[in-house]
Amino acid sequence: MDEEAATAEKIKLSKEEKTVIDALEKLNVVQLNNVVKFMEEEYGISAAPVAVAGAPAATGGTGDEGGSEEKSSYDIELTAGGGQKIAVIKAVREITGLPLGEAKAAVDSAPKVIKEGVPKEEAEEMKKKLEEAGATVTLK
Repeated sequence: MDEEAATAEKIKLSKEEKTVIDALEKLNVVQLNNVVKFMEEEYGISAAPVAVAGAPAATGGTGDEGGSEEKSSYDIELTAGGGQKIAVIKAVREITGLPLGEAKAAVDSAPKVIKEGVPKEEAEEMKKKLEEAGATVTLK
């Protein structure tokens, strides 16, 4: 496995690939957004974030009917991106640590859970930050 990890870290790019990367790095957020949308439509690919493997969030064995009990952890669902999409993308990046393209895809694919198993206080803080950016958020 160490050999695989070392190989993954040392990805070699051709001169043409480096030129493309250099060109992408020079684009502003709006231009990069347009490139991503074009590639998604033209080539049928998606820059959507990959779900992280692990234990599912604490939802309780009884389903959603345990409403009288206070939950210890929450899932943060981005219900709608709102009118200030760039501000929401920035907030999603800050909260999740996702790269720009993946954060943009998460906002575009709302409703979407962007963070799972977050303690109540932290979840409320994240919700406030996203709502200030213009998003609609639900804690589940």
